[in-house]
Amino acid sequence: MATNKIQTGIRFEPELLYKITYVAKDNKRSLNAQLEYLAQICVKEFEAANGAIPVSDELLYQK
Repeated sequence: MATNKIQTGIRFEPELLYKITYVAKDNKRSLNAQLEYLAQICVKEFEAANGAIPVSDELLYQK
């Protein structure tokens, strides 16, 4: 299945990983979907307080 999402690596303390996985299961989400959801909330809150973050294709696809 093709996707335009970028794969990243992330490190967690074991207890935090257990807890966020627990929350994800309770919300009927995969761990990845839960982390993506939380990141979206974080960005929305930041932009609400500080204004929109400018994004361009040049910034998104630089190598």
